[in-house]
Amino acid sequence: MGAAKPCLGYPSRTDAVLALRAKGLTNNQIALKTGISVSSVAALISGKKYKRPADLYQKTVRVDNDVLEALRPFAADRGIGVNQLCRNLLAAIADDELADAILDDALEIA
Repeated sequence: MGAAKPCLGYPSRTDAVLALRAKGLTNNQIALKTGISVSSVAALISGKKYKRPADLYQKTVRVDNDVLEALRPFAADRGIGVNQLCRNLLAAIADDELADAILDDALEIA
């Protein structure tokens, strides 16, 4: 990950975005105020929301290299590694119960 980019007097863009969110600003308002795209604002907030403590019991999940390579640009856009992006995605899917919606595999519910 690259060096933190100061923003609006905060040590990093993430700190600025989170501070503005804490003041009740919307993603659109934060984007206008910081000059960061709305999608980047959402990613910075999401990255913090789904960050898990490192000391939680963890298991290894194997991901095919072609999948990691396909995700690499999305990770780079957010200034994180592809493995962290995978963790964030899985956490978001689990926390928001999105697996069925994402898979759309015509699951039969009895």
